[in-house]
Amino acid sequence: MFTVFVLGNIASGKSTACRYLESHGAMLIDLDELAKSLYVPGSDIVNALAEEFGWDILDEEGGVRRNILASRAFVSPDAVARLNSIVHPVLIEQLSLRILDPVCCTVSSPRYPFAVVEVSAPTGFEDAFGLADEILVISAPLAVRRERAIQRGMEPSDFDARSACQPDESALCNLATTVIDNTAGDNSLFEQLDSWLACHGFIGTANKEDADA
Repeated sequence: MFTVFVLGNIASGKSTACRYLESHGAMLIDLDELAKSLYVPGSDIVNALAEEFGWDILDEEGGVRRNILASRAFVSPDAVARLNSIVHPVLIEQLSLRILDPVCCTVSSPRYPFAVVEVSAPTGFEDAFGLADEILVISAPLAVRRERAIQRGMEPSDFDARSACQPDESALCNLATTVIDNTAGDNSLFEQLDSWLACHGFIGTANKEDADA
């Protein structure tokens, strides 16, 4: 299955782009949500997170208090790196299971024409880029993204702390096969995505079950 990783810093429009591609038939995998699904009480990954960031990140049932974990893991690049070292190996394994075609004795058509993987934190995740056929970056300047986030209700200090843990725009764009400029934050984002879809032959495709299903 053709797989595109979509990258973008906070308030870049990355999630909007991913949902738009999903509406055109893509299987969407949100890495943040996939990572959260791994936080099973009592699992090795949860225990490792508690040992690293404090056992009080766990609730009474042994689940992860994500807001507390986030408040400790996203305060510095070093803390993010420690989080990634615990989560990424398992995350990459689970992602591979979802996007790689299974080896089978019979030939079957894929359910989806392509897969979109939303990557919110690319730093340290470069080892997984080999799973992608293309890296698509949604880009907008820092000042523009900061204003967007504040208008949406985010505290300026929260934005600044999270942004400090992300790569700058030029470094992010250097990772890309294709860059889409979303400075304007208008319908030009969708027009550029339509061009990308048309270039890859995905315009007009539909997400559907196999005929024999």
